[in-house]
Amino acid sequence: MKLIAPTDSMFLLGESREHPMHVGALQLFRPPENADENFVTEAYEAMLRCTDVQPMFRKHPAFFSAVTNLAWAFDKNVELDYHFRRSALPRPGRVRELLELASRLHGSLLDRHRPLWEAHLVEGLNDGRYAVYVKFHHSLQDGVSAQKLMQRALTSDPDDDEIRVPWALKPRQRSSSSSSSRRSSRLQLLTQAVGSAAALAPSTLSLARAGLLEQQLTLPFRAPKTMFNVRIGGARRIAAQSWSLERIKAVKNAAQVTVNDVVLAMSAGALRAYLMDQHALPDTPLIAMVPVSLRKEGDTEGGGNMVGTVLCNLNTHAADPADRLHGISQSMRDNKQVFTQLPRVQQLALSVFLTGGLVFGLIPGFVATAPPPFNIVISNVPGAADPLYWRGAQLVGNYPLSIALDGQAMNVTVTNNADNLDFGLVGCRRSVPHLQRMLGHLETSLKELERAVGV
Repeated sequence: MKLIAPTDSMFLLGESREHPMHVGALQLFRPPENADENFVTEAYEAMLRCTDVQPMFRKHPAFFSAVTNLAWAFDKNVELDYHFRRSALPRPGRVRELLELASRLHGSLLDRHRPLWEAHLVEGLNDGRYAVYVKFHHSLQDGVSAQKLMQRALTSDPDDDEIRVPWALKPRQRSSSSSSSRRSSRLQLLTQAVGSAAALAPSTLSLARAGLLEQQLTLPFRAPKTMFNVRIGGARRIAAQSWSLERIKAVKNAAQVTVNDVVLAMSAGALRAYLMDQHALPDTPLIAMVPVSLRKEGDTEGGGNMVGTVLCNLNTHAADPADRLHGISQSMRDNKQVFTQLPRVQQLALSVFLTGGLVFGLIPGFVATAPPPFNIVISNVPGAADPLYWRGAQLVGNYPLSIALDGQAMNVTVTNNADNLDFGLVGCRRSVPHLQRMLGHLETSLKELERAVGV
C-alpha cells in the first residue's frame, strides 16, 4: 500500500457522475504505405502481448470497508483486454463518427475497482487512418506527464519496428550522478520549503501589493457570469482540429509575443464569436485559467500532479484582434512576473488560492449565485517537435482532452505535434450547444490575427 498524495486525492474526492476526473487524448495515425488490411488487427494483438504492466497502470484506490481514497492498491493481475479495447466506426466512417465515439468514451467514469486507465484502438475511418483514444484518471498523472508517457511509446524513426505500449514502459534508468542530483534536489526542495515558510509574511505582502495595489496579478472572482459558468451534466461532446504551427509562429513573430499568447488570442476571438452567436457575450472580458507546469526535467516518471496556475484577461470585450492580442500578452507577462519570482512551494499555494473557488462549486446553489473564479481553462501542453511513428504508422493528429466541471462547462487544451498545433475541445453536451462551431471560429480568429499584424 502507498498513501495517496493530497493533491492527487482531490481528483478522487471531487469525482461524480457529472464530473469524470480523467484526462485523455485522441490520436490519429496514418498506416505506412506498405501496410495491408491486417495492419490494425496485428497491431492490436501485438500490443495485448505486452503484459509487463508497470506499477502506475496497476493501481487504484484501496477500499477499507466504507473508507477509500487514502491509499493505493496495486493489482497483481491486470486484464489487458478490459483496459485495451478494439472498436470500429459505423459507416461512412468520417471524423464526425470518430468524435461521437470519443465523446461517449470521454463522458464515462473509470471503474475504481480496477486500475484507472483505458485505451481504445479504433478502426473504420474511410480514409484508411486509425485512431487511439486513451484516458488516465487525473489522480494518476497530470496532462504533461501523460503526454510525455504517450510520446515515449512512439519514435521519430519511421523504420523502427519495435512494439512499445505506455503500460509496459519502464522508468528511464538514471546514473548514480543523477540519483545524487535527485537527492540534492529533494534537499533543496526541503530547504526551500523551510525558507518559504519563514518568508511567508513578506511574500504575502508582496503578493497583496502586486494584486491589489499595482493590479499586476489577476485575482479570482472578478470574471463575468457566462453560459459556461453553470452546473453541468455528465455527458460530453468533443471537437478537435489541427492548425499549422508556421501560421501561428508568423503571428507571434510579427506581434513580438509568445506562441501561447497567440493560442490564447485565437481562443479569445473564437469565444467572442461563439458567445455573440448565442447572444451571450458579456460586456466585461472573460478570464481564463492557464495551467503552468512546475515540473523539472525528469520529474514526469512518477506520475502525480505538479501544476501551477495563473489567470489571464482574454480581452473579449475588444473588437480589434490586435488590441485583444496585445492585452492578452500584457496580462500574461504581468501575472507570470509575479508567479515566477516565487519559490515552488509558494507557487503551489498561490495556485490553490487562484483555483480554490472551484471547490465552492460543490456547495448547492453556489454556481448559480456567485461570480465565477474564472470563465474557462485554456491549457498548452508541450508536445513533440518532430514527426512521431508507431511501427511506421505516422501520428498525424494528437488531440488532448481535459475535464469540464461545474461552473466550467468548456475546456480548451492544445499541444504541438511536429508542424501542427492540435486543439482538443471538451464541453458539457447539455450546456455548450454546437461545440463544433468553435472550430470554425478558431480558424476565423487566426485569419483576423494574421490580417491585424500584417502577415
